[in-house]
Parts: sequence; structure tokens; C-alpha cells
Amino acid sequence: MPIISIVDDDISIRKSLDRLIRSAGLKVLVFASAEEFLNSAQPRKADCLILDIQLPGMSGIELLHYLKTQKYKVPIIFITAHGSDEQARSEAASDWTVAYLIKPFSGEELLDAVNTALMWKPNNKG
Repeated sequence: MPIISIVDDDISIRKSLDRLIRSAGLKVLVFASAEEFLNSAQPRKADCLILDIQLPGMSGIELLHYLKTQKYKVPIIFITAHGSDEQARSEAASDWTVAYLIKPFSGEELLDAVNTALMWKPNNKG
């Protein structure tokens, strides 16, 4: 079963995304920070990473760059409440980024992005 990891510092977002993705029959793991995610065994096990742009400590963009340097290849769905931040959108652009969603987004938008991420093929990783 695919593992969807969620990294967001807002507990209400983590809980609602957890419920939504579990309702689609997928396994979900939640983390309050990039550091908590990295300190777990999940970076190499995640099939999709839902990642907030702005986090305490290491940002979502910094986590993307770190994962790339460590060759942890995982499709990423970025989420943000700061939709007008064009610099963040530009920095989030990557071969690994499958979606950039602005809060509030619909459950359907997120599940569509998760399905796209789960179809991400190893030969497209890089």
C-alpha cells in the first residue's frame, strides 16, 4: 500500500488531510516539521510527500533541496497559504514537484494530485 507522508505545522491541516487521504484507502503518516520527517524512517519509504512551504525550522523548499542532495526521490505536492509568493512557487518548481496547491484547496484537487504523484515513474525521477 502506498505511503503518503504529510509535513505541515498546523495540526488541523494534518488531521484533515490525514482523514481525507485515509478515506481514499491510502496509508498516511503525519509530521509537524521537516526535521521530524527526516528523523523518522520515512524519507526513503514515502511514495508521496505533501509538504507545506512555510514550516518552523527547515522550510519545505529547504527540505526539497536536502532530499535531492541525499537522492531521496519522492514526488512532492507543495501546499501553501501564501499563494501570492511567486518566489516560493519558483523555488518549489522541480522535476519532483507534481502540484503546488494554495490553501484552501478542495479535497478533490488534493486527491487528484496524490493520484498523479503515485503514477510518477522511477524513470521520470531526477
